[in-house]
Amino acid sequence: MSTIKTGIIASEGIAIGRAYLFVKEKLEVDTRILEDGEIEGEVAKIQKAIADYSKDLENMEVSTETQQEVINAHLGMLDDPFLVDTVKNKIENNINAEKALHDSINEMVTMMQSLDDEYLRERATDYKDIGERLLYKLQGREPKKLSPLPKDTIVVSDELTPTDTSAMDKDNVLGFAMDNGGKTAHTSIIAQTLGIPALVGMKDVSVSVKDNDLLIMDTFEGKLYINPDEDTLNIYREKMEQILAEKERLEAVKFEKAITKDNHQVEIACNIGNIEDLKLGLANGAEGVGLFRTEFLYMENNHFPTEEEQFSVYKKAVELLEDKPLIIRTLDIGGDKSLSYFKFPEEENPFLGWRALRICFDMLDVFKTQLKAILRASAFGKVRILLPMVISVEEIKKVREILEEVKNDLKAKEIDFDTNIEIGIMVETPASVIVAEDLIKYVDYFSIGTNDLTQYVLAVDRGNEKISKLYNTYNPAVLRSIKKVIDAAHKADKWAGMCGGFAGDTKATKLLLGMGLDEFSAPAANIPKIKDIIINTTLEEASEFSEEILKLETTTEIEEVINNQ
Repeated sequence: MSTIKTGIIASEGIAIGRAYLFVKEKLEVDTRILEDGEIEGEVAKIQKAIADYSKDLENMEVSTETQQEVINAHLGMLDDPFLVDTVKNKIENNINAEKALHDSINEMVTMMQSLDDEYLRERATDYKDIGERLLYKLQGREPKKLSPLPKDTIVVSDELTPTDTSAMDKDNVLGFAMDNGGKTAHTSIIAQTLGIPALVGMKDVSVSVKDNDLLIMDTFEGKLYINPDEDTLNIYREKMEQILAEKERLEAVKFEKAITKDNHQVEIACNIGNIEDLKLGLANGAEGVGLFRTEFLYMENNHFPTEEEQFSVYKKAVELLEDKPLIIRTLDIGGDKSLSYFKFPEEENPFLGWRALRICFDMLDVFKTQLKAILRASAFGKVRILLPMVISVEEIKKVREILEEVKNDLKAKEIDFDTNIEIGIMVETPASVIVAEDLIKYVDYFSIGTNDLTQYVLAVDRGNEKISKLYNTYNPAVLRSIKKVIDAAHKADKWAGMCGGFAGDTKATKLLLGMGLDEFSAPAANIPKIKDIIINTTLEEASEFSEEILKLETTTEIEEVINNQ
């Protein structure tokens, strides 16, 4: 009888192979206190470690642009004065280089892991990766490597870092399974790019598997079979043939337009946090960017990014998109998103507090700097502005006034920009749903943010494990809110998109299509499947399906119909 372990699906696929247990050596950190005369030498040690590891990264052979982007991100982190200065300050307080590095990395990891945003939370792994590699350099030792590997290997580990996977023997790896990690970690993104099945967050897989165990990975179901019987093996050999056929079909449709069988077209875009995400989206057939989370430019920095720093990133995104649209969300910090260089006030309910647009109104210089950068980028392509956390018409009017000031400033300096740049709002609060008919008069489009909308409509803290089962976008209240917002936009002859996680849920694609959604902005990996569903249905069929769903009174009933479609 085989053992079955479950985990979080990081990269979809099926693999049959032998286990390779990758266990890293635990490094002991020197805790001794420095004498004053040793400080200069310890500073030199950390500087040399950073220089040597940077050289290693620059010389690393990679096979995909995603891996190169991860290396570039790590090089940027190593070059970040905030990290270097934090370590240096600790050394100057008589803490040796190893402990200074260890404590500084732990502080950054703790800060990132406290965030509610999954994508940002997973950046903690990048800091841990850098810290581990630098510690090896300080101790003059070489870390264990995933190259070379036996043929048809499934790597099993407590945690694989982005550097581990970038240097991995890709010719012989069929998949990997990890105790830790999340689906938006760089390690998971690399797996998606390489088309390697991956399960993460498995908790104890590294102690449940032995070297050379026969494994089946079913990452569509989130399962790992350890030493399966012959019947199970035969079932999965057949499934692999079916998956190969589907993969070929999705490969064929990913660059097609999302047009239903009765000739109704919708737009399929991607959500991004950086240029790396955009390249992955375009490679998967994205027809634009429905959400550029610009807070990453602020959070991965040691100062408020300047107009030039932002402009260069936005312009690069526009150029990569060519004539495709780029929707840039203005700064959305606060709540769970903090900055290392700015102290936020203590708040009892930060998710209902000083965040997003509310901060921008109080920090006009920061807001105007971002608007100038966005406007300048709009001279090079199709750029749209998206405002987060809007609850009133007054807020939209205030933004438009500020935007006019910024436009006049650019005109005075004879700087080009799109004078008719479109403005939209994220509909993610009950207030914006209730007054949607009023709000749409003052904007060009809606983009529905289902993550926060679900949380606020249901009064469920999505980070609270005790009530996590209540957090469900298939709840009738949330679905009817979405339908109300789409209808309000269409009544005003404007369009409605969705950039929340629900847009990437392929079980919801037919439902959202039938509700009248005009634009789906989803994770890159989901785009081909979303297109495939839309191409193989009719709008009439989808509309009837959504009408049936919206009449149901319970989440259980809705999920039953969704799962049986």
